[in-house]
Amino acid sequence: MLKVSNTARISKLADIEDSVRGSVITIGDNAVIDSFVKIKAVGGSGDIEIGENTYINSGTVIFSGNGVRIGKNVLIAPRCVLAPVNHAYKNRDRSILEQRFGESRGGIVIGDDVWIGANTTVLDGVRIGTGVVVGANSLVRQNLNPYCVYAGNPLTQIGRRE
Repeated sequence: MLKVSNTARISKLADIEDSVRGSVITIGDNAVIDSFVKIKAVGGSGDIEIGENTYINSGTVIFSGNGVRIGKNVLIAPRCVLAPVNHAYKNRDRSILEQRFGESRGGIVIGDDVWIGANTTVLDGVRIGTGVVVGANSLVRQNLNPYCVYAGNPLTQIGRRE
């Protein structure tokens, strides 16, 4: 099910798939979904919630998986991936494709007033605190403390927002 605020702006070149498993995709007031954004309800029955005044830039892909909740006033730069899902792979007698998806780590939660830099991937189970800045080309696989700036590989806190 798709619930879109009448003040949200979605590019005609964005691709939002409706769920066949009952996931709800909610896009809040004044949110912007840019061209070539892909929102795909797959890999679980989690919902996707995009908060008001949030801007999702070109080329970003969001999977529903175990759920994604994006707060208000969030900026997501181009070519980011939000992947709240994991493939099962431990049974050698079955292909990874046959094993489908693994256990949930709790989905992804992004607080308000967050900026996620270009080419960043956020994995299942991550909580990004309010006011966080994530540097470009990051892999986020751990929780991030509020009002901190993170960058590097591995992702490291490099400062605090004042």
